[in-house]
Parts: sequence; structure tokens; C-alpha cells
Amino acid sequence: MGQREFLEFSSSALLVEALAARISDLLREGIHRRGQASLAVSGGSTPIPLFARLAEMDLEWDKVTVSLVDERWVEPAALDSNENLVRTWFLCHKATAARLIPMKTPAITAVQGEQACALLQRKIPRPYDCLILGMGNDGHTASLFPGAKNLDAAVDLHSGKICMAMQTSAAAHERMTLTLPAILDSRQLFLHLQGEEKKKVLVKAQEAGDTREMPIRFILRQVAIPPGCLLVAVIVNRPPKEKIMHRGEQKVTERIWG
Repeated sequence: MGQREFLEFSSSALLVEALAARISDLLREGIHRRGQASLAVSGGSTPIPLFARLAEMDLEWDKVTVSLVDERWVEPAALDSNENLVRTWFLCHKATAARLIPMKTPAITAVQGEQACALLQRKIPRPYDCLILGMGNDGHTASLFPGAKNLDAAVDLHSGKICMAMQTSAAAHERMTLTLPAILDSRQLFLHLQGEEKKKVLVKAQEAGDTREMPIRFILRQVAIPPGCLLVAVIVNRPPKEKIMHRGEQKVTERIWG
């Protein structure tokens, strides 16, 4: 197993500054090396402060492609849409010029949209210069959920697939997710976590146990990840305060440690 880097921060502000600096450096390196860079991001409330900070950074954003690790199969304008989240909080200010490659297609179901989604994903410069994962309290990451019927197919390193439709009783909507081999096709992976509860889940995930019970283990135990490629950043140690963030019609409660 390659070396992993674990960082703990006492406040959201410290984590955001550290991750934004590392991500922007990776994107600059990608632009310098191949004339363009790519960044894949996850949804949820945790990355919103990071998105807002990245949007303020000086980069050649017109040379950056942003894409999604997973997506709910809902209309792009829906509040549950990760595409909507990224457009609202990230692709604004200085980052307006970045190109977004979505996952959602006009297909009625995610299964029907798999082929078209894969064609979209093939437009992204790969390997990803940076890919940001989250983790649920059940140990899922991306839309790789424990108990999903096609989980084995989605984590098959030899499947040849970039994305796959996922349906599980743990999620309200049908999902589209990057497959495990697509996730691993990254120069740098970040696992971005927040809070003591997530730290406990992470500790459990590092213990012995079936990878299918906590799919984040497919990442943590992955021998194909080069040394130093996986960085785990978690906010811990202090009771949270709350700050309400607004943008357009969206309101998000940010839990801040510090």
C-alpha cells in the first residue's frame, strides 16, 4: 500500500486555505505540463467553503476543466444537483471561465444515460490533476454505496468503464458515479472530511473488514495509488459553530471548527 498523508485542522478556514493552495498548485502544474488542467469534485455542503475560496484564486481558469465525481439523476437546476452546486459556488468570480463537464444527460434514467455520460467524461483531460472525494457516515464515497447491486462492477479495475449508474435504498435518487478505475486515474486524490463523527468513520474504515461494507476502503486499501497521491484532510478537535452562507436561492449552514 502506498504512503498516505493524513492532515488534521482545527478550523474550516485553515483547511480551506491549505487545500485551496495545494489544488491551485496542482492545476498550475497541469497547465504548465500539458496546456490544460482537470479537477473532479464531489457535492454536499462540506466542499462549499473550498469552492468559494478556489473561485477567488488567480488561475488561468479558461484552461481548467471541472467535472463531477458523482451526480444525482435530477434536473441540473434542482437544488439536489451537484452540477447546480458547482455552478453556484465554484464557477463564479474568477473561476467563471472554467469549463464544466456535467454527468446528467437528457436520458430519463441513469442507466439509459450511461453511454452519453461516458462520452462526456472522455472530453476531460486525464489523468485528473486533482480529484476530491467525500465520505458518508456509512463509509460510501462518490456514489459507491454499501449494498448497491452493481457495486462489484463499479469497483472492477478492469471494467473499462468511466462511469456507472447506481441505485441503492440508501439514496433517494438514482445516481451516476465515476467508477473506481476512473477515480484512481488521478495525480492527486483528496479525501475531504469534517467533524469528529467522520473521523470515527475513517478510523473504522482503516480497520480490518469487508471492503464492500465500507466502500471507502477500496480507496484506502488501493495498492495502485502511487505513494503520496492520497491526502486525507479532516477538521476536528473543537465544538462547531454555525455560519449561514447564501448565494442566490441557496442557503447553506457551514459547520466551522474553530
